[in-house]
Amino acid sequence: MQILPGICTLDTLERLGLLTAGGAGCGEEGSGISCYCYSAVVVPAVPCQLNLTGPEGYIEAPPHTNSAFYSTTDCNYIVTVYTGYGVEVQVMNVNLSEGDKVVFEDVLNSENTVLANESILMRGLVVRSHSNQISIRFHSINPQAGAVLVRYQAFVLSCVFPKQPLYGDVSVSSLHSGGQAFFSCLTGYKLQGSSVLTCRNSSTPYWSGKEPKCLAACGGLVRNITVGRIVSPGFPSNYSNNLTCHWLLEAPEGQRLHIHFEKVALAEDDDRLLIKNGNSINAAVLYDSYEVEYLPNEGLLSTSRQLFIELTTDATGTSTGIAIRYQAFAAGHCYEPFVKYGNMTSTDNTWSVGAVVEFACDPGYTLEQGSVTIECMDPNNPQWNETEPACRAVCSGEITDSAGVVLSPNWPESYDKGQDCIWGIHVEEDKRIMLDIQVLNIGKNDLLTFYDGDDLTAKLLGQYGGSKSRFKLYTSTADVTIQFQSDPATNVYGYGNGFVVHFFEVARNDTCPELPEISNGWKSTSHPELVQGTVVTYQCYPGYQVVGSELLMCQWDLTWSGDLPSCERVVSCADPGKVEHSRRVLSGTHFTIGSTIQYICDKGFTLSGNSLLTCFSRGSSGPRWSQKLPRCLPETFEPCNHPGTPTYGMPSSNKLHFQAGETLHYSCQTGHQLLGEPLLYCVPGHPSQWSGLPPVCKGRKLQHMKKNCCSSLEAKITKEQPLP
Repeated sequence: MQILPGICTLDTLERLGLLTAGGAGCGEEGSGISCYCYSAVVVPAVPCQLNLTGPEGYIEAPPHTNSAFYSTTDCNYIVTVYTGYGVEVQVMNVNLSEGDKVVFEDVLNSENTVLANESILMRGLVVRSHSNQISIRFHSINPQAGAVLVRYQAFVLSCVFPKQPLYGDVSVSSLHSGGQAFFSCLTGYKLQGSSVLTCRNSSTPYWSGKEPKCLAACGGLVRNITVGRIVSPGFPSNYSNNLTCHWLLEAPEGQRLHIHFEKVALAEDDDRLLIKNGNSINAAVLYDSYEVEYLPNEGLLSTSRQLFIELTTDATGTSTGIAIRYQAFAAGHCYEPFVKYGNMTSTDNTWSVGAVVEFACDPGYTLEQGSVTIECMDPNNPQWNETEPACRAVCSGEITDSAGVVLSPNWPESYDKGQDCIWGIHVEEDKRIMLDIQVLNIGKNDLLTFYDGDDLTAKLLGQYGGSKSRFKLYTSTADVTIQFQSDPATNVYGYGNGFVVHFFEVARNDTCPELPEISNGWKSTSHPELVQGTVVTYQCYPGYQVVGSELLMCQWDLTWSGDLPSCERVVSCADPGKVEHSRRVLSGTHFTIGSTIQYICDKGFTLSGNSLLTCFSRGSSGPRWSQKLPRCLPETFEPCNHPGTPTYGMPSSNKLHFQAGETLHYSCQTGHQLLGEPLLYCVPGHPSQWSGLPPVCKGRKLQHMKKNCCSSLEAKITKEQPLP
């Protein structure tokens, strides 16, 4: 509804469709009928409901109109493009009035999802739909509504990148319609689900099925094997109870099998691993976890082309399980050697007699047990002259390399409880060390400590427990000491629990980088050299204020504690604060120039100072408040004068003045009776007044005389009368 003041002709109202029953008073004036439109008249909203299907274009909301009779604006634009395409909207210009609402929504199966609204709308903003349809709604109740201009265009939608399966991998040919995703599993795991998914065209493109999983099977038959791996169900997590898994490995005709134990961890109950030299459960036993305390580092060799493996677990207890690498090799050759967490070079990659293999470990690992170099010998029965070595992440070490890795013991498997490990890293004297802690996931009671020197008495760089995201540390010397202590009662299991610390030799630098000056301000430093702990303070010229942190500190890692601030012109007054015992009335939500604050004291308090503060500009010094903050003081009242003392009366006090709230008590002398209120109260006011008039003391003398007279006469009669 809207009131249309003034005079408007009847035909104008009818033509505009504004005339309603009883909505205007009309009468003859001059040659025509005029209507005095002081009554409420229904005013329609601006008509702007459009469906757009072009691949690109512009939208102005609301559309330009010269009518002054539209009081509300409700626009709804729906842009629809070809299936498989989305809609990209770019804000070209925006000028909204207070209260205007603008909403961009993705329209998918009649369920709208908000992509943006007026709170983040700015020139240059780009919004993309997830389907082939987008809705733009504009609403305003202002007669002078704002406006927004946007450009829209179609773009090719795509499927989201498929999730990589745990213990597997995924690659895609294309994410657009018709593209395919290919899934595979690590050795020892089998794909459960489709190995290939296709991106299908739709209003929102989607994959043709669910992402598959990679699971370790409980048993299986593997024929014509070359190289492979079997793992227990759930590996590297714990296996389940009551399992009976059988694997039969079969090499090509004329070849034999070799297996290498990567991991065997069984619960100390009736869980059991059996490996038999044949193709059935009745074949001769090569390995029995019941009988053998230690795993053979060299692995096992079959005498035939088949090996039978059995894993059984009972109803109680569980552990990581098994991971066994297998391979087939031909007569006249040695089997292919293997080293986990390492690599090797060979003079003959067919592993024939005479082949020499040299091993090296990955960074962070140390060669243990076997030999660094082995040779295939004995033409009649080819075999390696030494056992392959093992690469393990060890507890403690001294390192002098310029770059490397420090790993938690047994990484990536869990470390042991009750460990105390120390690593020392040393570089050239004129260099420093940068530590990149990429993984830190240890127990809450376990500690990883970094010392800025070559022993445990050096300055502490940092001490950490539990989990922490990636971070870096810098030393101030050429040495660093790393200590790891695990709680004897720690309970950390599974892969990926521990730490990974990369280190690098870096140039010596004991100061933070120089900080630049800022426009409309200046800086000052607490120390002439920007060494660790130096504080730089930024300040702004009058009329400007610091945006960001005004104090920056040079940290131990030689980086500044925050980003560079800036000085921006002050366009509003600071909040002057609240006044005790008062409330305040604000003219707006922001203290911009021209805004006001009025302070109103609570009951019982009076204002001291100006109640109204106005924010105004004072030239280069910036906006200021027109007055100082007022105060609300306890209200004071004039005292009551002494009301006087009635005849034969006695007041509780004879002072001349009584403060508001004080009382005065009256009593009468002996033989007098008090008539009226004995207690008067000084009522606060301007002026203060007593709560009533003083009382009156009335004499009781006659009654007292009569009593005394009668008593004397009675005594006299008694005295003169003779006794009977």
